[in-house]
Amino acid sequence: MSRQPLGRSELQVSRLALGSWRTFERIPREDGLAVMRAAREHGFNFLDDARYNDETGDAPMPTGYSEVLFGELFRAAEWDRADTVVANKLWWEFWPEQSAAAELDGSLGRMGFDHVDLIYANPPPDGLPIPDMVASVGELISAGKARAWGIVNWEAAPFMEAIRAAEEQDLPAPCAAQLPYNLVRRDWVESAPMTEALEASGAGLVASFVMAGGLLTGKYDAGGSGRASGQLDDSRHRAARQLGRRLHALARELETSPAALAIAFTLANPAVASVLFGATTPAQIAENVAALKVDPGVIDRLLAL
Repeated sequence: MSRQPLGRSELQVSRLALGSWRTFERIPREDGLAVMRAAREHGFNFLDDARYNDETGDAPMPTGYSEVLFGELFRAAEWDRADTVVANKLWWEFWPEQSAAAELDGSLGRMGFDHVDLIYANPPPDGLPIPDMVASVGELISAGKARAWGIVNWEAAPFMEAIRAAEEQDLPAPCAAQLPYNLVRRDWVESAPMTEALEASGAGLVASFVMAGGLLTGKYDAGGSGRASGQLDDSRHRAARQLGRRLHALARELETSPAALAIAFTLANPAVASVLFGATTPAQIAENVAALKVDPGVIDRLLAL
């Protein structure tokens, strides 16, 4: 799988990235190991992990067991740490009692790593000015605990403020912006203010939520479950479900999967460095990797759905 620079950083990332949001703690260990091995064998080198509070009731700790499992599976699947870009997130959940450094130290300890390659900052909490937040993230990089940083789910105006704050303090600019981007939700990424912020920072876009929580794949119509379970009649999901049915029909015509087409749409945007998704089976990995072979001429048909 090809790689490209992540923004203006030295990081080189695969076009597809494997996330672990609400995944490994919910499936058998052997299934998680199979997913991690499949991703490695398909050429992924970009892995996204994060600390989450336990939702299963079975974890041995209230928060962060997701990181413990990720680290164990990473080593069991024999990933090459030096050749892998590992990302994690700052949630600011316990700020100000817990600093950025303390939060990341906790994550590193649970993962069993001495650094992450990319640390994403969620929008700062009330009381934490953006320039101060940028300074604290800069300290993580200077201390060697992270190689680069990015933002996740920020609006354009505060993102631009963070870019200016980094420049004024002579600190690295965010090299990545993880944002929801899919066929039915394009405005967050494609708006003029966000386009300006991405260009000003040089950040690579890491597209998330590319299948709209499964609504674009048609899995709910097939009886599947997921993020939108119990909310399928919500008016917010109506457009995605309808578009998902059209996407499913096009996928049948082209003898591919709706997921591959959904990912191919995001990859066609030159701002996108990598597309992030989760998987619970090796088959999902293989299905999604097929997006890399979708004919560019199909993109116009996707835009017309």
